Amino acid sequence: MARDAEATRKRLLTAALDEFAAYGIAGARVDRIAAAAQSNKAQIYHYFGSKDGLFDAVFNEICVRSVSENPIDTADLPGYAARIFDGYEARPEVPRLVTWYRLERPGSRDPLEIVVTSLRAKTDAIARAQAAGELPSRFTAPELLGLIMHMASLWITATPEYDPLVADVSRARRRQVVVDAVTALLAA
Repeated sequence: MARDAEATRKRLLTAALDEFAAYGIAGARVDRIAAAAQSNKAQIYHYFGSKDGLFDAVFNEICVRSVSENPIDTADLPGYAARIFDGYEARPEVPRLVTWYRLERPGSRDPLEIVVTSLRAKTDAIARAQAAGELPSRFTAPELLGLIMHMASLWITATPEYDPLVADVSRARRRQVVVDAVTALLAA
């Protein structure tokens, strides 16, 4: 019985990720989520309390996965950026979900502790490497981390009008541009 409940919960989370990535929180429909998960709306409310609770569970799961899959390596920040790029390419629903989170939850909720802890650990690691002379200090640690994260997301967060300009740029080239840009940033 417990396995069935866990399987239902996982199906709901998977279906909700797709729904929230496509429609955001306001546009998502619990009936579509339930149907895609081969479940019912009552199960959503049973496991998650509300549509917002379901979104929170999906977003938290994505954050946990992203943090665990991509630890920072201050000795290889271009590689770190490339891994972020790879993650976005493999799961384009993740940056879409993050965009919806930013748009529909600006400052309305307590920050997610896993994200806060991860960002602090990353900026602390960068600051230590800067203090040791291993990384340039032209930018503060939070600024440098932000620049690296945004360079890694360049291709997936550009406006649709930009896409035709780079339609013939291969995935390998896009990844290399990220690596080269972070390398150049660090050489400054």
